[in-house]
Amino acid sequence: MSIESDFDVPFVAEMASREKQIQQNYRPIIAVHKWFARRPGTLFRALLLAEFGKRPVREQYFRSNRLPHLRVVDPFMGGGTPLVEANRLGCDVFGYDINPMACWIVRQEIEWLDVEGYRESAARLVHALEAKVWDLYQTRCLHCSTRATAKYFLWVKTQDCVACGKPVDLFPGYVLSEDQRHPRNVLICRKCGELTEVEDREAPGSCRACGELLHVRGPAQRGHCPCLCCGADNRYPSPERGAPRHRMFAIEYHCPRCKPKHVGRFFKRPDRQDLAHYARAESALRRIRPSHVPTEVIPAGDETDRLHRWGYTRYREMFNSRQLLGLEISARWIARQRNVRVRNALATNLSDLLRYQNMLCRYDQTVLKSLDIFAVHGFPVGLIQCESNMLGLTTGRAQGDLFGVGENGASIGSGGWTNIIEKYAKAKTYCARPFEVRGGDRAKTLVFTRDEWIGESRPDDPGAGRREVALQCRSGTECDLPPASVDAVLTDPPYFSNVQYAELMDFCYVWLRRLVGRAESSFRAATTRSADELTGNQTMDRGLGHFAEGLSAVFRGMARALKPGRPMAFTYHNNDLAAYYPIAVGILDSGLVCTATLPCPGEMSASIHISGTGSSVIDSIFVCRVKGRPSADSVKGTAAAVRALVEADCERLRAGNVEPTPGDVRCMAHGHLTRLATWHLRDEWDSGAPIDARLLRVREWMDKMGGAPAVLALLAPKRSPQGRRARRRHEGEPRGWSRRCPRTRLRFRFRNSAPTSTSTWVSWWIRSSPTF
Repeated sequence: MSIESDFDVPFVAEMASREKQIQQNYRPIIAVHKWFARRPGTLFRALLLAEFGKRPVREQYFRSNRLPHLRVVDPFMGGGTPLVEANRLGCDVFGYDINPMACWIVRQEIEWLDVEGYRESAARLVHALEAKVWDLYQTRCLHCSTRATAKYFLWVKTQDCVACGKPVDLFPGYVLSEDQRHPRNVLICRKCGELTEVEDREAPGSCRACGELLHVRGPAQRGHCPCLCCGADNRYPSPERGAPRHRMFAIEYHCPRCKPKHVGRFFKRPDRQDLAHYARAESALRRIRPSHVPTEVIPAGDETDRLHRWGYTRYREMFNSRQLLGLEISARWIARQRNVRVRNALATNLSDLLRYQNMLCRYDQTVLKSLDIFAVHGFPVGLIQCESNMLGLTTGRAQGDLFGVGENGASIGSGGWTNIIEKYAKAKTYCARPFEVRGGDRAKTLVFTRDEWIGESRPDDPGAGRREVALQCRSGTECDLPPASVDAVLTDPPYFSNVQYAELMDFCYVWLRRLVGRAESSFRAATTRSADELTGNQTMDRGLGHFAEGLSAVFRGMARALKPGRPMAFTYHNNDLAAYYPIAVGILDSGLVCTATLPCPGEMSASIHISGTGSSVIDSIFVCRVKGRPSADSVKGTAAAVRALVEADCERLRAGNVEPTPGDVRCMAHGHLTRLATWHLRDEWDSGAPIDARLLRVREWMDKMGGAPAVLALLAPKRSPQGRRARRRHEGEPRGWSRRCPRTRLRFRFRNSAPTSTSTWVSWWIRSSPTF
């Protein structure tokens, strides 16, 4: 068996597509900690079974499989999906990553944990936190006047008017809640701040408290906001004023007494008591003199410069006083725990909790929940921010219920300790008893793979044996594995400049380092950033040349370590063909032969950073071997031949109920062009030439072929109702195209999305390179 002949694209595409829609239900282990752009575990399980299994993939996928004594390497560990899947099947795994957060996360994923002991400690943590901050999240129910619990506090950015000096609220709009999850629209009065529920947003009427005419559109638009008192124009952001100020303007809360008879959500304007609670948090924070709150300055960077434009200079400025108080109390309690593995687990929880406990989180007005800071792969600074209840809410749990964390009922809201703890417990339970999900959208069945497990060993089952797990916090370019010692290399490398991993992970790292850094040698540096990180980054002057040199070094090391005939398989996609040039250079420099490129869903189409951008959700899986030969039909160097390959890929995806979008087709064409370039340039390739010359040689060959445009011009669009829906979902609408909203009857006009960050990077590199 081999990946080239036995990888079942329709089956894997369908399974991977389902997994990516609700990935935590299929692979609960990803809830250990946030990592960016995780590929589906389905894909890497299928790759291993296709290469080393004894039956067709779809026959053995839901069975218990064991592949002991195989050595699998991932030189770009990231979130660890390839290593976790290989470890689950019994392989020895070796991982490298230059980012210390990646090494920490993968270790916590694979390391065995006493789940019950963890639950008990986590419950005590929540109880200790409750004793200090419970009252700070209490409010008065407007319906029964009894005590209720706040789910979310909503804050608006505010600044003083440049003319009259009065506060100016930077409201982009006055809609707090749309009538999707709540029966009516909830609007904020711009005069008195009271909340009013209305049926029609086009004709909202007047405020129920002061009679002022209600508005949907807010005054803050495109960096300008007129003062409602004097009319003066106020510009924002204003970094010279320092970090932004915020004003609490609304609360969504939960009242267990009223909920059984209440329809919809509970909203209120904060009263004096709510404001007094926050003032108490400010005073308490000053008294305790925080020692775990980071004081580090935010370094310059492609993503962090967004923060600087808003006046943020230190990480602690991205949190309000109530958040800092709760995080400091939690960190102090965790630091005192003697059980190292439980302490590390809770420290990981706190690090992940930061995603929801900061003042860059936004409130989704449609689904009515908090969006974590990394809902997009960046630092988006909005004008309306959402503060979540740090303790978390669950149905059936009262204050002081120690062992009710995540057990006595479903979570209410998101972003609190109870949510994080329950997801982590499920993740570690999955390690001891992994499963697959069989079935369609309606009827799903958990199929437990009895003899599989995740970890180095199982203390609860000494007869299960041990597996080698070697994780190193250093660059994959420094791999020192013995020659011909590895059975497979499976990886998900950086996609050039798509994600600035280090800049984003520093947000968590500066907290985790203070909590566990003394015991971790990889946490000695003040930042996770490194000049050697293999991502495009304009601030650090890392372009395509740097990316190509790094990939080349890694691929050469992997080629040396691979046993003859064994595979190196990796995923990749990018909207720009130029971002594939380093892939071709790396393969050619290493002497590997790319024997196949296979399609597989790798992203979720509804992801905020994907939806409407025209980006692909389909990855190309590059399969390479030290000794190998692709089929004759797959190496014809013409646009028509590539068209046939792409059309065949599309048919296989459709057989798996995945409808490719134009963006998917483009990226599949990029993958095939890259593979063909490595085949046709192999005999004349000079790996000792300067990196710009090597990149230029790949580009010239692809240009001679006509590039992706020549292929796409030959592809006749296949239209179907499902295809049209998919195109709208993935691509956004073409320029000049408009659509009427069926509910509001308002007509919206869409235009092509702005260039992606990768497009900007590629054009910058081409302009700055002396070769072009």
